[in-house]
Amino acid sequence: MSDLQIIGAPQSNFVWTTRIVLTEKGVDYTLAEVRPHTPEVDAIHPFGKIPVMRHGGFTLCESRAICAYVDRVFDGPSLMPSEPRRAAQTEQWISLFTTTIDPGSIRPYLGAYFFPGTPDGSPDRPRIEQTLPHLERHLAVLDGAVASGHLAGDAFTLADAYVIPMLYYLGKMPESSAMMASGKALGAYVARHVARRSVRDTVPPPMPGQQAKAAAA
Repeated sequence: MSDLQIIGAPQSNFVWTTRIVLTEKGVDYTLAEVRPHTPEVDAIHPFGKIPVMRHGGFTLCESRAICAYVDRVFDGPSLMPSEPRRAAQTEQWISLFTTTIDPGSIRPYLGAYFFPGTPDGSPDRPRIEQTLPHLERHLAVLDGAVASGHLAGDAFTLADAYVIPMLYYLGKMPESSAMMASGKALGAYVARHVARRSVRDTVPPPMPGQQAKAAAA
């Protein structure tokens, strides 16, 4: 039994990514379900973000660093290709997703549903409408990128492990699910990878009010 612990809310896409990687590698771990900016997280992450990790007396923050550590320390299949070009493509898509696609459209769009800040808690329709053109463009880019079935080469990599959690959530929302279904490859890509054991076995519980907010859209 490994003494590795992932600390963070399971609904976080970055927490979910680390859990997918651990499952792919066959590493035993425990999940401490803790929200951001709590004492357990603040003790490890200087800005209170999740996930953070404990492995014995060693602590680490940031999902990319945690995934790299797990990949190097534990046996099992690597999600980072050894071939230089595929490795570079994997890093490319992780960067594009985490620096542009996620913060530029997906996170604002989902936030308008799950954390709307409206007086009655209903979805923030103006914010949703504002994000839709950016979301459509970003999903079109991903649709073209996954035409071969994966983001980098012909096998599941860390890039897929980063993208799938947020695409899973987009599949629950009306506008984004319609965009994904209208594409040539993205809907099938998500369906296939959500059925992958490492993803299926780590699907988090719904966010608070998720179904009701989607229905109210």
